[in-house]
Amino acid sequence: MNKTIKLTTAQAIVRFLANQFIEIDGVKTRLCGGGFGIFGHGNVTCLGEALYDNQDALPLYRGQNEQGMGFAAAAYAKYHLRQRFMFCTASAGPGTANLLTSAALAHANRLPMLMLCGDAFQTRLPDPVLQQLEHFGDPTLGVNDAFKAVSRYWDRITHPAQIIQSLPAAINTMLDPADCGPAFIGLPQDIQGWTYDYPIEMFEEKMHFIRRVTPDENEVANAVAAIKAAKRPIIIAGGGVQYSRAVKELTAFAEATQIPVVETIAGRANLLDSHDLNIGPIGVTGSDSANFVAEKADVIISIGCRLQDFTTGSWTAFAKDAQIVSINAGRHDAGKHRSLPVVGDAKISICKVWDALASHKAPAEWTSIAIEERAKWSSYVADNVRPGNRPNSYAQAIGVVNELCDPRDRVVAAAGGLPAEVTANWRTLDIGTVDVEFGFSCMGYEIAGGWGARIAQSENEPEQDTIIFCGDGSYLLMNSDIYSAVLTQKKMIICVLDNGGFAVINKLQNNSGNESFNNLIEDTPTAVNQARVDFQAHAQALGANAERVQNPSEFAEAFKRAKAATNTTVIVMDVDAYEGWTTEGHTWWEVGTPHVTTSDKVREAHVEWEDGRKRQRNGI
Repeated sequence: MNKTIKLTTAQAIVRFLANQFIEIDGVKTRLCGGGFGIFGHGNVTCLGEALYDNQDALPLYRGQNEQGMGFAAAAYAKYHLRQRFMFCTASAGPGTANLLTSAALAHANRLPMLMLCGDAFQTRLPDPVLQQLEHFGDPTLGVNDAFKAVSRYWDRITHPAQIIQSLPAAINTMLDPADCGPAFIGLPQDIQGWTYDYPIEMFEEKMHFIRRVTPDENEVANAVAAIKAAKRPIIIAGGGVQYSRAVKELTAFAEATQIPVVETIAGRANLLDSHDLNIGPIGVTGSDSANFVAEKADVIISIGCRLQDFTTGSWTAFAKDAQIVSINAGRHDAGKHRSLPVVGDAKISICKVWDALASHKAPAEWTSIAIEERAKWSSYVADNVRPGNRPNSYAQAIGVVNELCDPRDRVVAAAGGLPAEVTANWRTLDIGTVDVEFGFSCMGYEIAGGWGARIAQSENEPEQDTIIFCGDGSYLLMNSDIYSAVLTQKKMIICVLDNGGFAVINKLQNNSGNESFNNLIEDTPTAVNQARVDFQAHAQALGANAERVQNPSEFAEAFKRAKAATNTTVIVMDVDAYEGWTTEGHTWWEVGTPHVTTSDKVREAHVEWEDGRKRQRNGI
């Protein structure tokens, strides 16, 4: 007779999660690192009770905002290269709704995150209940259904026995290299407390692994034929290289074939800045060197890249007749723009292609040209980050941090102008140390994501620092996890660079012929009181160390003090909204511009913008 144990649904979920493991670098590790939670009536009585009894196995971090919790969970998973995840639990109604944005971020970035969220009562006996949406024609429809669009796996538990199938399915989704993303499980408030006689086997320790798919021989052969015929090949290295733990294979493959390598935003820190074959970041926020070789390339080997518009310059970065070879775990990504697909794990696929190429090398003249172009870009960056070359700028602050940080410190940026500036100007000192969230480019990720990254970093590299680059706009949108970091003693160094509003969108507004309007505080007609925020005082009120500096020299001294401190530190410096930009390294980018206007400036800008479309590949 099968043995069973009577548990509530919530108790069974927690016990199951506590018994899932994965081996990382030969060490048995719990798959779920714990969770982030804000309790309300929809999750405190039952799920809260179950979590209380499992605090050692699954530590629970108290969030300040559910959206921030989701950002932290995403950053945690990214640090661990998708081999570990955190859960987020929120109450029914607005608490759960606050997770929508962070679920979308995890979905766009292909990052695992488990959401365990309260829901309305399954019996409907007390309906309508507090915070419930009523859809008169469909009583099953509610806020939680909105997560179907931003989840890779979605379920609503309507009977305690359903989690026997639902939990493994959620974990399988989160660990799948091709389908990885957030999983959502809705938990009606009554169901959480209902009991079931669960089979004991459900709670046995289970060791997971990340699947490595071997590519098809025909796909490898087609890729090899294209590469052998290439006169000007390049490699685009994306974030999937790191998730496959294939950096060594990528580096060895590039060195053996002498094929130049360019990096995507997610792929930053695949190669060291000093590596001869690292030709720089590609695309809209890239480098002149990478964009030069991309434009000239006849064969483009994309590895672990989803070919987003900031990589492809809205598909103008490459010659129209260039052949793309796409090595990717996901067939959806591997087949884009008539690529020759190699559907498989990056580590295995690189080795298969390399073996089939034998001793083949790219033409030496082509590789030399690429290296020369990178040397020019390196000189530009060195001058661009130099203090005193213009008014205070993002690039100067980035240069200061780059000079003073430890090679293993982790850098986090997300929205506004800073992702472009970090991508273009950061000189990678060690592998896998850069987190520029530009899949969803979400304001607010910086500080909340930094907290999650620091939690993960403290597990493996407690002596290192997590450094956040944050604009004033993102700070104002979501800053409360400064307090979270102080409470949990997860030290961060937060560089708040204040340009008086949404300056990068003001730049786009001006570049498209429009007048400055509603982006910078000074150009907001309804801002009749031109008050400025005292970020230093605000951060101090949240428990952090904080200081305001006037220039890059003072910034450097403040950064040294922050490195030496044990508490979270916020360093504030004003930067110029107009003269503080990196002006080189950009491809064309498609944005919508008015086809009819009364403004001559807008009309001229539209014509000029549309002229860039001549180079656009139309899906081929």
